[in-house]
Amino acid sequence: MTNDSVTNDTMTNNVGVSSPEEHVHVIQPTSGWRFLDLRELWSYRELIYFLTWRDIKVRYKQTALGVAWAVLQPLALMVVFTFLFGRLAKMPSEGIPYPLFAFAGLLPWQIFSRTLHEATTSLVKDHRLVAKVYFPRVIIPFSVTLATMVDFMVASSVLVVLMTVYGVTPGSALIYLPLFIILMFVTALGIGLWFSALNVQYRDIGFMLPFLTQFLLFLTPVVYPSRIVPEKFRIIYSLNPMVGVIEGFRWSLLGVGKGLSPVSLVSIVIALGLFFGGIVWFRSKERGFVDILGT
Repeated sequence: MTNDSVTNDTMTNNVGVSSPEEHVHVIQPTSGWRFLDLRELWSYRELIYFLTWRDIKVRYKQTALGVAWAVLQPLALMVVFTFLFGRLAKMPSEGIPYPLFAFAGLLPWQIFSRTLHEATTSLVKDHRLVAKVYFPRVIIPFSVTLATMVDFMVASSVLVVLMTVYGVTPGSALIYLPLFIILMFVTALGIGLWFSALNVQYRDIGFMLPFLTQFLLFLTPVVYPSRIVPEKFRIIYSLNPMVGVIEGFRWSLLGVGKGLSPVSLVSIVIALGLFFGGIVWFRSKERGFVDILGT
């Protein structure tokens, strides 16, 4: 009797009283419309680094050319577009050599489309990780976006070579280039957040995405300057957020176009709206990711 009572008392103390060193974390599902918790993201910074580095290694694992693929894709398209649009269609290039004009548009477009595709399908690809352990789900599309920055930096070296070959020197507008690079990734991530949350429930999004990016390619001033778009359609045309990105990219590097024109500003506002709206939408839907992806 005595031994049993001592044992019961001991068990009661162990269960009812926690040690000063013990920390209890309570995980509850989100509710309503919420924005990013930056403090929580910072606490998971090591996971962001790990997932970003994992995506970089997996992308080029067991490839003979490695990161050279980041250069070959826009370079091959530049050659094709130069022949089709520069030579045959005689598309204007704002007074600079058409190959340089085309590559300056293809570089941000290729990175945008790749980031958009990777971010959209990221949650489905990492469904086992999402279903097993808790972490802010926005980390997955965010780390994918960071990984594509490596492709951008590698491909940018070719643009520098082309500018040197054609004798084009950036002007004072070069200081705005980081703004448009950030805007490029913000646009891709913003749309990717919308699509990734939708792709969890409707896998049609993944099938629709290649068609959508091909369609948008010709609605974006990649192979032509935006000035050839009739004035009455400019506002509608500027609703494409990549219009402002590519126009600003060329303006800051090559000195062509109007730079921060009303058309570009509308595109920038749309891009920022998609980004912040995408975060809120993603956060409102993430509570159901485990239920869907875990089945």
